[in-house]
Amino acid sequence: MPLIRQCLCRPLQYTPFLSSSSSSFSSTPSPRRLGRACSRSLSNATTLSFLKPKVPPPPGLQKGGHTKSQGWVMGSKNLFKFTSFEIPSVPSSHGHLFHIRRLLFSVHSSKPFSNIQPFPLNTNGFSSISHANIPPPVYMENPTENGLDSVQLKILKQKLEELGMDSEICVPGQYNHLLCPMCNGGGSEERSLSLFVTNDGGAALWMCFRAKCGWKGSTRAIADSSRPSSGSLSQLTRLKSKREITVESLQLEPLCNELVAYFAERLISWKTLQRNAVMQKKSGDQIAIAFTYRRNGKLVSCKYRDISKNFWQEADTEKIFYGLDDIKGKSDIIIVEGEMDKLAMEEAGFRNCVSVPDGAPPSVSTKELPPEEKDTKYQYLWNCKEYLQEASRIILATDGDQPGQALAEELARRLGRERCWRVTWPKKNEVDHFKDANEVLMYLGSDVLKEVIENAELYPIRGLFNFNNYFDEIDAYYHRTHGYEFGLSTGWRALNGLYNVVAGELTIVTGVPNSGKSEWIDALMCNLNESFGWKFALCSMENKVREHARKLLEKHVKKPFFNASYGGSVERMTVEELEQGKQWLSNTFYLIRCENDSLPSITWVLDLAKAAVLRHGVRGLVIDPYNELDHQRPTSQTETEYVSQMLTKVKRFAQHHACHVWFVAHPRQLHHWVGGPPNMYDISGSAHFINKCDNGIVVHRNRDPEAGPIDQVQICVRKVRNKVAGTIGDAFLCYNRVTGEFMDIDEPTGKR
Repeated sequence: MPLIRQCLCRPLQYTPFLSSSSSSFSSTPSPRRLGRACSRSLSNATTLSFLKPKVPPPPGLQKGGHTKSQGWVMGSKNLFKFTSFEIPSVPSSHGHLFHIRRLLFSVHSSKPFSNIQPFPLNTNGFSSISHANIPPPVYMENPTENGLDSVQLKILKQKLEELGMDSEICVPGQYNHLLCPMCNGGGSEERSLSLFVTNDGGAALWMCFRAKCGWKGSTRAIADSSRPSSGSLSQLTRLKSKREITVESLQLEPLCNELVAYFAERLISWKTLQRNAVMQKKSGDQIAIAFTYRRNGKLVSCKYRDISKNFWQEADTEKIFYGLDDIKGKSDIIIVEGEMDKLAMEEAGFRNCVSVPDGAPPSVSTKELPPEEKDTKYQYLWNCKEYLQEASRIILATDGDQPGQALAEELARRLGRERCWRVTWPKKNEVDHFKDANEVLMYLGSDVLKEVIENAELYPIRGLFNFNNYFDEIDAYYHRTHGYEFGLSTGWRALNGLYNVVAGELTIVTGVPNSGKSEWIDALMCNLNESFGWKFALCSMENKVREHARKLLEKHVKKPFFNASYGGSVERMTVEELEQGKQWLSNTFYLIRCENDSLPSITWVLDLAKAAVLRHGVRGLVIDPYNELDHQRPTSQTETEYVSQMLTKVKRFAQHHACHVWFVAHPRQLHHWVGGPPNMYDISGSAHFINKCDNGIVVHRNRDPEAGPIDQVQICVRKVRNKVAGTIGDAFLCYNRVTGEFMDIDEPTGKR
C-alpha cells in the first residue's frame, strides 16, 4: 500500500460486563446530570441488542477533545437504551481488528476482568479514533505473502521490546493497540498506544493518544536511507485529501426533546441551538449530539458528543473553528475551548465567538513554533487565518485548568500576544474558580458571564507592563511599609543627609591608592550588620582571607588583633572575643574567591552572588576592585562598550535581587595630581562608571599635616540618582588606625 494511506488510529474501547447469561454481556450507565426529562427516561431504561455485522466497519470518526473513552450517548427509548448482546463469531483472520475493553456505548471506565476474543462491530460508519488528522488504517490479510523479511522483523520486534512494547502480538501492515510503556494507560489501563509496523517489517511508527501522555516515535530494524519504510505524521497529513460531507450523507437530524431538555438544563436555549445548527446522529436507538462545523454555511466537519463528555469527529475532514462564520469580518472575537462554551457565550450576547475543535494540550510546548505546514495540532488556525487576520482584539476565554491555560498560551504564541486578551473566571469558593463559560452561565447567569468577558485583561507580554501591575508596590512605597524607602543610615551622622543605602542600587567607590576605600566599605558593612542585620557577599581579590578577617574583626570587637606597634597601648582582643568574632564572621559574610590561577569574570561573580542571595539571604555585594576581574572582550568591542554592558549586568542583578552592590574602581594614573580628591570621571576604563551608577563616592584621606589632621577622611558624594536617599556633598570622618573604625567628627571650618 502507498505510504500516504498509512496512519495511526486510536482503538475503540469496550468494557464487557457479565450478565446473567453466560453468553451475553450488559452495560450499566452512569451519566451525568441530564435534567428532569432525561432522569425520567433513565428510570425506565431498557436494552438494545446488537446484530452480527454483515459488512466490515467503514472508516470511522476522528477523536477530538480530551476524553479517556469513546462511545455513543446513552438514551431512553431514543437516548438511554441498553441490553445484552450475543458475541458474534468472527473468522480468525479478522481477529486483529479490535481489542475489546469497553462496550461501545458504555460511560463506565472500569477495567476488564476477563480476556475476550476480539470481534468486529458494525458501527454504522462510525469509530472513535485519534484527533490526529490522518487517513484511515490499512489492513493486510496475510503479511507473509507480501515478502515479509522475517530477519528484520525479528530485529524490529527486539527493538520494540526494549522500548517496553509487547511486540509478540504485533502484526505487520496493521495498527496494533497496546498498553503504552510511558503512561501505562493511566488509571483505567487504557490501550492507548497505536503501533503501526510496515508491511516489510522494516520499520515501526507509534503514538499514544492519551492527552496527558502523547508519546510518539519511530524506529527501523536496519538503517537504510535508500529504502524508506516509514513517514512522519505531518507528511501523511499534508498529502491526504479531505472528505466532502453533507447533512444527508451523515444522516443528521433535528434534536429530540430529550437533548433539548439536556441543553435547557445548561441554560442553552432552543433558539441558540437552531441558529448554530446543533443536530443529532442516530445509530439504531442510540443518539449523539452533533455539532456541525460550517464555512460560509457549508458543512465542513462534524463533531459528536455524548453526555459523558466523550468526543469524536468525522475522519478526513478539514479542521476549522466551530462557529467560524460568526467571526467573519469581526474586529473583536472570542475563542473558547468547547462547543458548549461557544453556545453559552451566545446566551450572554456574544455571537462573535468560536471554539477550537481539538481541546487543549496537557502543557505548553517548550519547543520553537513549527512552520505552518508542520503545525498539525493547531492546523485549524492556519485553515482559518483569513478570518483571524481581520481581528484586532482576540479574547482567549479557555478553561481555567492547566490544559486550558496551556491552550491560551499556545494560541497567543501563534496569534500574537499584542492583540490578545484573557479572562479570569470568578471564584467558586475560597480556593477554586469556575472552570469555563458554560459553568459560569449555569451557576451565576448570563449577566455575570457578560461582565467577565467585558473585564478581560490584556494578555501579558514578557517585558511589557502597565503601572497597575505595580500598584501594590507603589502603595507600599507611599506608606513606607518596608521601612527602608529613604534608604538605611550608614551609621555616621555626617552622611545621613548625603548618602543612605538603598536595596537594589549600585554604588561606585573610587579614590587614589591607600585612601581607605576598602576600609571604609568594611566599616560601612559592620554598621549595617549591627543596625539592620544585613549579610554580605565579598569578592575582594586584593585581600588575603586572614588579613580581611583581621580588619573586620578589629572593627567589630573594637580592639586590635595583635599586640603590635599600630595598637599602641590598647589591649588586644581576647581569645573569647576572637571566638565570638569568628562566629560573627561566619554568620555575616560569604566569600567569593577564585582559587585557581585564572581571573574571575563578572558573570562568574554574579552567579555566585545570586546563590548567596537565595541560599543565605545576602543583602549586599562588594566587588573590590574592578581591575582584578577578567575583562576579556571581543576585538571588535571597545573598552567603553564593554564597561557599559558589564555595569548593566551588575545593575540588573542588584535590582532583581534587591541587593546593594558596592563596586570599587581605581582612578587612572593622575599625572598632575596635586593632592586633592580625584573626580569620578578619572576612573580608569570609561565614563560609564559615573554615568551608569546610582551613587558615586570618592574616598579621600588627607596626607598633608598642614592641611589638617592626617587621620581625617573625606567622603565625597559625587552622584545620587535617588533624591529621596541623599544628595551631593562632602562628609568628614575620623579614622582610628588602631581598630580601623571610622567615627563622626565636627566638620572642619571651610571644608564645604
